Amino acid sequence: MESLGKYFIFLGSLFVNRETFKTYFKLTIDECVSIGIGSIFLVSLVSFFMGAVTTIQTAYNLINPLIPDYVISLVVRDMTILELAPTIIGVIFAGKVGSSMASGLGTMRISEQIDALEVMGINSASYLVLPKILGTVLMYPMLVILAGLLAMAGGYLAGVLTEVITATEYVYGMRFDFNEYTVTFALIKSFVFAFLVASISSYKGYYTTGGAVEVGQSSTAAVTQSVIAILLADYLLAQLLL
Repeated sequence: MESLGKYFIFLGSLFVNRETFKTYFKLTIDECVSIGIGSIFLVSLVSFFMGAVTTIQTAYNLINPLIPDYVISLVVRDMTILELAPTIIGVIFAGKVGSSMASGLGTMRISEQIDALEVMGINSASYLVLPKILGTVLMYPMLVILAGLLAMAGGYLAGVLTEVITATEYVYGMRFDFNEYTVTFALIKSFVFAFLVASISSYKGYYTTGGAVEVGQSSTAAVTQSVIAILLADYLLAQLLL
């Protein structure tokens, strides 16, 4: 409870004694480029093969002749939008971006760069962390959209090339009985997951104490706690919104 209370106090401190809008705008754009562009390759690679594997495994299990083949792509579509794109990519995102945030802030803390900002009268938490959170919240939903599209494209290629489903049936299954709310639900989850990863990772890095060993420990704790937070939030959002 003490750590949770300290976390909420940390979040509150982000909005006190802020810098100018121009300063935050530039810092946020820099974070967007670092977070978004830096994660595209990994997200694309994982998403493509995730969709391909899901298609093959779904086809392998749907061997009943009474089940039409287009159900394969229907299952891939719903799994991708509801879980695979926002949640699985969120776990990977926490491992890549979350650990980077925690280790970067932890290094700044032990090298006394954060203390130097405080001496100059700058709210170091707001100056360093708020742009990271804003950049993550802006970019992660875009990565989720990209992940969903590439997963479906990977499923299409895998299904057609292995001849477990025809191109026509795959496209028909993708369009069959589509519920637009699933996309809205996935985007809501992506905003929540992005905030959790950025804020928890920044919190663990900002309050790092000790030396290089503790920076590594903070990075590990940031990833672990971010993943746990994502899974808990995923369950709660499913209960509340579905």
